[in-house]
Amino acid sequence: MVAALPVEIVAYDPAWPARFEAEKTVLLEIFRPVSVQVEHVGSTAVPGLGAKPVIDILLGVDDLADVETRIPDLGAADYEYVQRYEAEFPERRLFAKPRQRPRAYHLHAVERSTAFWRRQLLFRNFLRCRSDVASDYCELKRRLAADYGTDRDGYARAKTAFIEAVLERADREFSHAKLHL
Repeated sequence: MVAALPVEIVAYDPAWPARFEAEKTVLLEIFRPVSVQVEHVGSTAVPGLGAKPVIDILLGVDDLADVETRIPDLGAADYEYVQRYEAEFPERRLFAKPRQRPRAYHLHAVERSTAFWRRQLLFRNFLRCRSDVASDYCELKRRLAADYGTDRDGYARAKTAFIEAVLERADREFSHAKLHL
């Protein structure tokens, strides 16, 4: 049994986008010739935002079967298939890299037609446009990290109300512009 690591929020690292781009290249090779879209999401995708030092990658496909047939290839690239959240998020396949902790990447594979896909991009894009909201989010994450320690699921649940409020605001503010899609 691996000891649980505390949630740690670190200052923004300008190397995060380059790390994402390098991993995107790996993923595009694994999924060639399937039509995929690879997006940098999560807090590491927002310039200046403190985050857990794990790059979140959103992989969009037309059909999850294209992901499931490549589980062995992802494993060969040191991704661990994490099934424990599929009951809660059946539209997503989650992978973590490397297999050994600490993780460097979380890969969220979903169909591009899902609300999960849209919400991830909407949240990222809104934080990129609204530095004041990104700053509030960072402060919340730092406080919750201190409060929840090693309880990563509790930490994630505690962010939900803030995230939902931001998504509602983003929907309103971006409703006439197509900035989020």
